[in-house]
Amino acid sequence: MSEKTSVVVDVSSSRFLQAYQDLRDLIVSGELRSNVRLTEAELTKLLDVSRGTVRSVTARLAQEGYLTSEPNRGVRTRSFTIDEAAEILEAREVLEPALAAKAAECATDEELEKLTVILEKMAVADRQHIEAEYSGLNRRFHQTIRDAARQATMSSFVDSLHYPLVMRQYRDLTTAHPRKSSLNEHRAILYALLTRNADAARAAMKHHVASARQALLFNSENVVALHLESSNEHGPAANDGAAVTDRGVRRE
Repeated sequence: MSEKTSVVVDVSSSRFLQAYQDLRDLIVSGELRSNVRLTEAELTKLLDVSRGTVRSVTARLAQEGYLTSEPNRGVRTRSFTIDEAAEILEAREVLEPALAAKAAECATDEELEKLTVILEKMAVADRQHIEAEYSGLNRRFHQTIRDAARQATMSSFVDSLHYPLVMRQYRDLTTAHPRKSSLNEHRAILYALLTRNADAARAAMKHHVASARQALLFNSENVVALHLESSNEHGPAANDGAAVTDRGVRRE
């Protein structure tokens, strides 16, 4: 059996699918930081699969934008310039409000109940200052709204933005997370959905994602300012080829 045939079998296998999901989850959750090089040997051990499967998994994740390929050096987890981050956040500000409006019209009672339960858990995580749990519940809240909108094409556009990766690269370690207003913003979104008010759902979601964008870009501008100040003080060697986001930014 040729290597090419082996790859085809891997792609169609449960081991490939599990390895793909495991690596994708590690990237989205932040356990693998941005701009980190991953070798085949490391991934073979981490995922407990063959090198052929690793190549297939990384090829798919690179195609989907989670990884970038480096010839003869393996792959790196994706990183974003500030301009790229700004474009992604602005696109999200257009798409997610539209999905929220559709969800207000299309969500089932079961989906609305699911959102209510998720928000209750978010409130508990917020009170107990469990950031990782709040972040995970936040992703589930937004994903449930997208599912409830019954708009597969628009939802796929949101997936392609990789907002969680941008957020984890640029979020400031020195500021509290979640933002103080975050929980109430989610409450406003849920109330609009429960009352089947599409215009209110659109407005509440737009306010929420705009607030997140402004906070994230404000933090990223501070990071760049600090980096440039350090470079001016210590000379070109201070940069050392490191990404400007290495300073004062959460990389979970």
